[in-house]
Order: sequence, then structure tokens, then C-alpha cells
Amino acid sequence: MRALVGGVGPSWVLGEVPRPTPGPGQVVIRNRAAATNNADLGVLRAADPASGGTGERYVAGYEYAGEVAAVGAGVDSWQVGDPVMGTTPESFAEFVVADHRFVLPRNGLAPEVACALPTGLLTEHGALAAAGFTAGQTVLITGASTGIGLIGCQLVKALGGAAVIGTTRTPAKAATLRAAGVDTVVLVPETDLTRAVLDATGGDGVDVVLDHLGGSTFAACLPATKQFGHVVNIGRLAGAPSTVDLYALSYRNLTVHGVSFGFSRPDHMAGVIAGLLPAALPAAERGEVRPVIDCTAPWSDPDRIQDRLDAPDLTGKVVVTLD
Repeated sequence: MRALVGGVGPSWVLGEVPRPTPGPGQVVIRNRAAATNNADLGVLRAADPASGGTGERYVAGYEYAGEVAAVGAGVDSWQVGDPVMGTTPESFAEFVVADHRFVLPRNGLAPEVACALPTGLLTEHGALAAAGFTAGQTVLITGASTGIGLIGCQLVKALGGAAVIGTTRTPAKAATLRAAGVDTVVLVPETDLTRAVLDATGGDGVDVVLDHLGGSTFAACLPATKQFGHVVNIGRLAGAPSTVDLYALSYRNLTVHGVSFGFSRPDHMAGVIAGLLPAALPAAERGEVRPVIDCTAPWSDPDRIQDRLDAPDLTGKVVVTLD
């Protein structure tokens, strides 16, 4: 089968790799469209032998949408032909093999839309669940103009959130945030994040923080959180080290969560994905949560995909079509 392969140079190449067959508990999906993620370029560069990378070849990608093509032993939850979407490594390929528990139905969703949903849905819903989010609460989302952050903004509103405060570094993305349901847009770093959040919440702070940035932004979130509130660190786009004010943490009786939704703990991942079924997935099917798609590009032009991922004005996901 064809696939986008890394580890051969600074760009992916469209090559041929063995077509997968399902093992016990697995399904194989005939892929129709795939979506990019923040991790894609980092993995590509780490494998680039021309820049001191490992030179280990791999199939790229983490999100897909298509139909079930084959099922392995012990799988009774899926049948051949079922329209599905999901997240799993090696998704930039004509056929994708996945743990049957990681697969989601894509009822009524076109593949070009569905492929850009799973990572954002499971990450943002999993983080909200960790914080014990309930309808009527206020939420701060840092890095809100990222592809995952934009899904988080919509998801909070779809689940009954009272208000969403979102940050971005780019003034031109403010309109995109408002369209995604953000009530208060905070432009950073020129605006003091803590003060802006307190001003927007009458001095109380927010109930929940979904932090995609880390670094000094994570520290600024603590005094911007309500008494007995929850701060969830999801990403570290601004750096992993952070120096925090322990008075802000302790005097506000805050709870800090760290979350990571990787594939090394399949039972945990299966539980997070199952958590989408009652409310988050139906909201996506109703169109209340839609991925923001920056552009669509054919996988026969991997340089175009990579160039767009590197662009400073990237907004949302790049959808890869399997032409």
C-alpha cells in the first residue's frame, strides 16, 4: 500500500509499505482522509538523517477517517464497511490498523471533516473530565487558536459551559476564536493574562483551566483560577519548565492535573475514548463541535503539507487527502 514515510530526509515521501493485517482485538481501516497534529513535524525532524536524526523509517500521521476493511479475532464491535474515524500511529496510509477500542463511529461526518476531530475531542474532553468540569462553569483555554484548542472552545460551550476565555498570540486569529465560542479573547504576551482573566470574571477567576502552553503561561494561570478550581496542563508549547507561586496554588486551594493521552497505556486510552460517546461525540455529529481546517492538501505533495504546518499563520488542521 502507499503511505507517507519519514526518516529518509527533511520531508515525507510517498512510498510503498506492507499492507497491515488485523491481529486479535484489532481492525484495519480503509483510509479516506487524514489530519495533521503538532507532533508530526517534531517526529519528522527527529528522524531526518540529514540533520543528525535517527534515519529510522516510519509511517507518519495520527488521525484518520474511512471504513472498516477487516476485523481481527475477538472483535464484535465493528463490521466491515462501518464508517469510522480515530487516532493511532501510522495514519498517513491507505490502510490503518488500530486497537478496536480506539475507533470511533463517524455517523454522518464526511471523512475530510471526521479525520480532524478525534485527537482534539479525546484530548479536550479527557482534560475536562480530569478537572471534573460541569455545565455552568467558566473555562480558560491557553493556546486556544491551535487546532486542538479550537475544538476545546467549542466543546466547552456544547457541554454547557458558562463562558470561555481563550488566548492567542496572533490578533488576526481573534475572529476565529470568537466564531469557536470564545467570549473573551486575550492577546498574549502584550496583555497580562492573570489580570485579564480576573477582570473578565469579576475578580473570581475561572473554574477550570485547559493549558496547552506550559512555561510562564502555566504559572500565570494559577492566580487566575477560582478558589478550589482546577488547572489541567495538556501541552508544553511554551516550554516544560515553569516557576510557580506556591501561595497562589495553596491559598486558592487549587488542584493541578497533568494529562497525557498516548498509546503506551492502551487501557487508559480506551477509557478516555469511551468517555466521548455519551455527549462529546453526539455534539460533533450535530455540528456543535467542528474542526477548524486551515487547508486541504493531497498526500502526493508532502512538501506543501509541511510548508503549511511551518507557516506562522496556520489556523487549525491541515487535512491530507489520499489522492
